[in-house]
Amino acid sequence: MNMKKTILVLIIKLLLWIHSFSYRVVGFLSQKVEEERIHPKHRIMNYHKFFVDNIDENDVVLDIGCGNGALSYDIAKKAKKVVGIDLNEKNISFAKERYSKENIEYIWGDALKDLPDERFDVIIMSNILEHIENRVEFLGRLREKAATFLIRVPMINRDWITLYKKEMGLDYRLDKGHFVEYTLESFERELEKAGLRIQDYNIQFGEIWAIVTV
Repeated sequence: MNMKKTILVLIIKLLLWIHSFSYRVVGFLSQKVEEERIHPKHRIMNYHKFFVDNIDENDVVLDIGCGNGALSYDIAKKAKKVVGIDLNEKNISFAKERYSKENIEYIWGDALKDLPDERFDVIIMSNILEHIENRVEFLGRLREKAATFLIRVPMINRDWITLYKKEMGLDYRLDKGHFVEYTLESFERELEKAGLRIQDYNIQFGEIWAIVTV
């Protein structure tokens, strides 16, 4: 590789790094100016509607990785009962303070080992599965807890620049805590290994929003 090409590659890598850095910084800072003090993606993507639309009034729902409780709260407006579990104690404290409702129970715990004993009608995982390393094993255990899952995961092929970052040997993930980002095909294969299948799905904002069944 000649000197000019080497310099251009270094400039490209720097700009791609700035692109990733800016994405994370904007995501962090934007929460400070939002009225509800939560990430603006909740408002702009309106993904809560997907989950609410796919539950029934008599459903008992488990929201794994419930975060600040905003999604659990919206689901509880329709569902019979919602149990939200999150590993982050601050998230649970915030949820109890800001998003409490009579039919919501919040649990501070690790969903990998602290799941409630009861069975649920629906399990929700909104941008959670990609944070779990042993996903097939985890999904296999969840099959004993519910027959229907509403899952939202990021796609690696959401745009060309993501694949270019990977090609250039740079961190391409939306979040450094992601063990995986999916194509539709890789998502289907992983679910199949766990004994699950996609009943229906749509792709929004570079994400798969799927109804998954046993």
